[in-house]
Amino acid sequence: MRRAESGFQAPSSPTNEPGVVAASVYAGGHRVTDIEIDEAETWSKKKGHVVWIGLHEPSMEVLQRVAVQLHLHPLAIEDASNAHQQPKVEQYGDALFVVARTAQMAEGHIAFGETHLFVGKGYVVSVRHGASTSYKAVRARCESCPTSLSQGEDYILYAILDFSVDNYRPVIDSIQIEVERLEEDVLKKSLAHRDFDHVYRLRRDLLRLRRAVGPLIDVCKRLDHVDLIAMDDDMKPLFRDVLDHARRAEEDIDSLREILAFVFEATMMAGQAQQTDIARRLAAWAAILAVPTAVAGIYGMNFEHMPELKWEYGYYMVLTGILGVCAILFLRFRRNGWL
Repeated sequence: MRRAESGFQAPSSPTNEPGVVAASVYAGGHRVTDIEIDEAETWSKKKGHVVWIGLHEPSMEVLQRVAVQLHLHPLAIEDASNAHQQPKVEQYGDALFVVARTAQMAEGHIAFGETHLFVGKGYVVSVRHGASTSYKAVRARCESCPTSLSQGEDYILYAILDFSVDNYRPVIDSIQIEVERLEEDVLKKSLAHRDFDHVYRLRRDLLRLRRAVGPLIDVCKRLDHVDLIAMDDDMKPLFRDVLDHARRAEEDIDSLREILAFVFEATMMAGQAQQTDIARRLAAWAAILAVPTAVAGIYGMNFEHMPELKWEYGYYMVLTGILGVCAILFLRFRRNGWL
């Protein structure tokens, strides 16, 4: 857009309005002063000055005041008030409206949030919803490097997007630890039922994270596009760097999903193998027990004339024959791995 000119002044007290995290003016890479929202228009029109306003779940009244001061598009304000937007970048005149999804670990699960960015001549407004890390660290890092911050709105936009994408890494690393543990468990033994549920939840969280990272890649591509907005050429490599980080995160997510798919399939196959083993054992014992059942059934028939009924050693011979056949069957099944 343009490079900011110098004009450093001592900072004043920050605003205490609900939903307003910070509102400051910068020139030449230095903070000029902290302002109230109602002063944003005056400062943003000063040559070489950039107003940077940070909001966290603001009320509609606060959003409307910001919109009046900076002449933000009503459709963008409507989207910013609704925390259910997909990552995108839209151009309204000479201003941009960017949406990025944020993520962080919360109690073993991925919590998602959103960041809406308004970027125009002389201003940057960030609106955070849901789970997201505060951008105070981004502001402090930018202020510690006045040369980069002197790039103005372009650099602030880059710094926020880069911070959002980098925050995917702790989430991915945390899930990777869980996935590796599950992979080792499934190779040693079949997973417990609670682990099986954990695999399903991880796959669902990774899918949601994939849906957050994927569209953000398209956002970075559009920011790098020449025809989208008049952006300094020096800034384009920085957005390509964010694009590379987003692509790397997407590749890691896909790899983790493939590993979880293997764990899921291996667990299913292990369960089926266990059921097959149980069925074999039951079939083997049923075959062994069928021998005495059949003999007892034959000699239990009420016929007067049957062979060996009057034989003195008939009872002992029948028992010996039954035990012998059962022993032979047991050894055969044991040798074949059925028992």
